[in-house]
Amino acid sequence: MLDTLPRAVPEQALLAIRKLIEHGNYQAGDALPSQRDLADRLGVSRASLREALSSLSAMGVVSVQAGKGVYVQDPAAGAPTWRYADQVSAADIFQMRYALEGFAAGQAALALTTETLDRLRANVQSMGVELRAGRFEAAAQLDYAFHKTLLLACGNQAMLQVITNSRDIFLESQKLPFIRPERALETWQEHRKILQALERRSQAGAQRAMQTHIRNAASRTGVVFAG
Repeated sequence: MLDTLPRAVPEQALLAIRKLIEHGNYQAGDALPSQRDLADRLGVSRASLREALSSLSAMGVVSVQAGKGVYVQDPAAGAPTWRYADQVSAADIFQMRYALEGFAAGQAALALTTETLDRLRANVQSMGVELRAGRFEAAAQLDYAFHKTLLLACGNQAMLQVITNSRDIFLESQKLPFIRPERALETWQEHRKILQALERRSQAGAQRAMQTHIRNAASRTGVVFAG
């Protein structure tokens, strides 16, 4: 049932562009049609197209070059592009998430209601469906929702405000690990381990599982730090 739910327009555009690249004999370095032509061909707004291209850029599938166009990339050729480099580095974001979200997960383990645990279980199940179908944009949204739910549950309003005010940057950091599709399910497996620790009400276990997840997610994007 989950696999048949209607997809959001930006995600439909993302999937259509991936199919266009796969079936249109595009090679790394080739230019795609202009954004106006792509929007017309896909029947989506320019705003939805830009969101789809942003996600594909984060995944390393395309390179969006201002004033030049959209070019196909080889995701295995190098590290993904970090869109917010002029504001903060990807390493800084992952390190902050490691500190804040590890603590939040531990606190949440002691405060989670049965209703919230049920939402987290449903979230993890849905993420597995989306990842197996290759819908990485939807998976990233579920990833963000999973982490935000834990921040809400931990009850620390200051931390929640930091994450909420920087939503776009945090969401971008959650898209980056999906650059390597063959490793995408690792995120889901790590979320399952966090959920298991939460179900046991293990404060130390939840904190440790979350910190391991953040460190591994960073590693999947080429960011390595001690922890």
